Amino acid sequence: MDADIQWMRRALQLAGNGRGNVSPNPMVGCVIVHEGNIVGEGWHRQYGDPHAEVWAVNDAELKGNAHLLPESTAYVTLEPCSHTGKTPPCANLIIRKKVKKVIICNHDPNPLVSGRGISRMQDAGIEVEIGLLAPEGLALNKRFSTAMEQKRPYVILKWAETADGFLGPETGGAMRISGMLSNMRVHQWRTEEDAILVGYKTALMDNPRLNVRNWEGRDPVRVVLDRHLQLPQTLNVFSKMQPTIIVNYLQDSSLPDSPERYSSGLDVSYLKVNPGADEIGQMLTSLLARKIQSVFVEGGAAVINAFLQTGFWDEIRRCQGPAVIGSGVKAPIATGILKSSEKVGKDLWTYYSRV
Repeated sequence: MDADIQWMRRALQLAGNGRGNVSPNPMVGCVIVHEGNIVGEGWHRQYGDPHAEVWAVNDAELKGNAHLLPESTAYVTLEPCSHTGKTPPCANLIIRKKVKKVIICNHDPNPLVSGRGISRMQDAGIEVEIGLLAPEGLALNKRFSTAMEQKRPYVILKWAETADGFLGPETGGAMRISGMLSNMRVHQWRTEEDAILVGYKTALMDNPRLNVRNWEGRDPVRVVLDRHLQLPQTLNVFSKMQPTIIVNYLQDSSLPDSPERYSSGLDVSYLKVNPGADEIGQMLTSLLARKIQSVFVEGGAAVINAFLQTGFWDEIRRCQGPAVIGSGVKAPIATGILKSSEKVGKDLWTYYSRV
């Protein structure tokens, strides 16, 4: 069992290499082991590219280990797929290569797959075990699971507040609250999520770019709340450096027949919601239809409080800087379950989950 845990941990480590690149697919890693030695390994690297099992089998074959596959065990972090999407079914590949045994971390919550990949391999005579390090696998693919099971993107609320509990001055405008190291971390987080969201006032008064500058990685889709389409087109959020979606009451951009994550290209597109108490729910449903499985909410106070009040959130990441300003825009009240805290430079970060 200890050896099994070791190899599954390696598979989970490999899977994490796909963070920020594989959505709307899950992160998956695969390690193929023969008599205590890795004969092939791989991970899902990019949406639309081969899955982890394909990379692992190809790695084994390139290393001259193909003849060992029928006597090997494959450790896979997620149930091998059984349907044809952008790539052929991985369960079929494992059967074709006559892998002796497959140990799986989690069932695939996708209804197109769930249980079918396992049944197909078992019917072919392959020994299958499931559930090894299941909590770690669920944590890794929490975005994918939320999309499949709750039919909405995974939502992270992030804000920085002063030591006395303010987001900034009442007059608005950008104020440096967190330090350089915290800023780098936030830009890293931006590369890991599909979309970044701000409200009307933040877009107008702070004029943020909402891109990635202090880290290496792709820019998220910008989502801006502008209910009456009043924001000036000269703002940074309208630059065509990355896709932008404007959430509003007035107009909608039609989706293509097979929408991809960046269906709008580098243009501005529009997402219409109906006024009322369920605006956030409507928006999240429509974002998921655009293949957006995670949203990083960066402000302002009214927007964050709206997510907190409706319950449409999964994580809070709160930064408390050392500055004291005496008055200003009150920071939201963090709620949920406190998971951990840490010091980053002079800043205190606290992390909460809703459940």
